[in-house]
Amino acid sequence: MNTKITKSIFCALMFGIISFSGCSDKAKKTSKKVTKAKVYPSDVIPFMDEWKILCGDGTRFNDLAKVEHKDFFYVENENNTNWVVYKTPNSGITSRTSSNTRTELGQKKHWIPEEGGKLNGTLKVKHVSTSGDARVAASYSVVVGQIHSDEGHENEPIKIFYKKFPGHTKGSVFWNYEINTKGDNSGRWDFSTAVWGYDISTVGITPDTYPQEPKDGIELDEEFSYEINVYKGIMYVTFTSKGHETKTYTKNLLKTEYATKKDIPQQIFDVYATLGREGVERDNAYAGEIQYFKQGAYNQTNGKDPEKNIVFYTGSETYNGDIAKQYANGCYAEVWFKEAKVGPGTMPNNN
Repeated sequence: MNTKITKSIFCALMFGIISFSGCSDKAKKTSKKVTKAKVYPSDVIPFMDEWKILCGDGTRFNDLAKVEHKDFFYVENENNTNWVVYKTPNSGITSRTSSNTRTELGQKKHWIPEEGGKLNGTLKVKHVSTSGDARVAASYSVVVGQIHSDEGHENEPIKIFYKKFPGHTKGSVFWNYEINTKGDNSGRWDFSTAVWGYDISTVGITPDTYPQEPKDGIELDEEFSYEINVYKGIMYVTFTSKGHETKTYTKNLLKTEYATKKDIPQQIFDVYATLGREGVERDNAYAGEIQYFKQGAYNQTNGKDPEKNIVFYTGSETYNGDIAKQYANGCYAEVWFKEAKVGPGTMPNNN
């Protein structure tokens, strides 16, 4: 055989082997895919083993380790920070004692005020319902943390609200104390305290007119933190946010300050005038009564008729309970937490 031909064949074969080998190596390299590990709410906020959850579509989870629920309870990463998302529509499946939907944690451990407990959270509200009746105190608001009683009237010593009227840039943070009503619960009411912005009593004159925007309010997507610390029956509440004054409050849960009708604040007569709620509180308030913390997004808007209850029935759009349509049309609440802790109450730092 011709030597030149033999060399040509040899070179061709060698080139083919090298080329094939090169392609094979490249294929091996490109076939390697880097998959990020799934991040669950329990990875972001490790205290999830202390809680169960009810979501806005009625789904319940009693064990939250490595659990998420699409469109209700999951993790978002923003600017390299993981946040636990709580999202709930204006209309869905509610709890036994409420007209409002929630995607909200419920503490498994229960306690009495004398024993105490502490809850912290750092959060930002991403959205509140844009539909509702401006005359209704609860419209456009969401509760982001609370203490709930588990016996008696099952009332709430504290509910922390965020509320923003449509068209406003800034919203309000306030907290409500609900009396542990003496006798039956028909006369119950909440006293509201403004933190930044307004308290719950600032409303519109007509269904679609709004008060002036609060100058010292909190915007959507603006971080703030709260601490609820119950120690030996006294509740100490602290609110902090960059660029805003730190606010602290103290409330005795063992002895009422609303024992007689003359003790009822004027705010209550103004807000509850049409409902005629003028109850008084039992002398020992919440003493000895079983309590637990809640945290997340407890949507305060609903589709009920405001003419029947101008305080809590917000007349919001619900699209007959179609959750996808509510999400698409701004009829939902969404709250993001990046940090939270729960534990025993501690002696307050007076400094």
